[in-house]
Amino acid sequence: MVGKQLIRLATASLALAGVAFGGGSPLLAQPKPPLVLAAASLQDVLMAESTAWMRLGHAKPVLSFASSSALARQIESGAPADIFISADEDWMNDVAAKGGLRPNSRFDIASNTLVLIAPVNSQIQLRIRPGFAVAAALGGGRLAMADPDSVPAGKYGKLALTALRVWPSVATKVARAENVRAALELVVRGEAPLGIVYATDAQATPRVRIVGVFPAASHPAIRYPAAALKTSMSTETDGFLSFLRSEPGRAIFKQFGFGPA
Repeated sequence: MVGKQLIRLATASLALAGVAFGGGSPLLAQPKPPLVLAAASLQDVLMAESTAWMRLGHAKPVLSFASSSALARQIESGAPADIFISADEDWMNDVAAKGGLRPNSRFDIASNTLVLIAPVNSQIQLRIRPGFAVAAALGGGRLAMADPDSVPAGKYGKLALTALRVWPSVATKVARAENVRAALELVVRGEAPLGIVYATDAQATPRVRIVGVFPAASHPAIRYPAAALKTSMSTETDGFLSFLRSEPGRAIFKQFGFGPA
């Protein structure tokens, strides 16, 4: 009798061990968190969103930040991610055209503003308008921008400077950064006297100040499209995207300075 009880106890222990190591009931298995590929300018807000989502009892999303262009190329090369959030429509359109998005999952998640920044102790004063003296204000320094040939923040910046008829005067004075946060860092460290970033990036550090805001008419509207990827394997993908669209999710975006979609 004792022998049979020991066998039953051993069997139960093995069953529990199987659950602990992923070999037991799928009902007790920990859900696989979504891997989110997101534009660098979303770093702070998405860290806050993922923490809020985790506090609701979910697995914390895995976040990977880079320029939208770099992330789109990763997706097109077969990166096994679950969600893509771009800083512009063009790179999301590119991924969509190549069949990378899950159908009917795309939506705009937030909006932003483009600003000219300087180190916090800088004395530069400029009024952003057609023909403004940005080149003279640079002196022998450079204008920090995300790469204007590929990265959304840089593309918006070039379009705005072109519309204001000053791009030719600064085209050879641009310090090209791999993403908008890298451009911000150049100004933070005083390596560039001026930079073009999103308003939310400027808000992220007290070490820069906003010199001026670019007129909305000088560049396309800055919107952040989000979508589930066709490669998504996480059962949490749709839930996290829904949370970002919910009232609590939108409130966090607003807290970090983003506008409504």
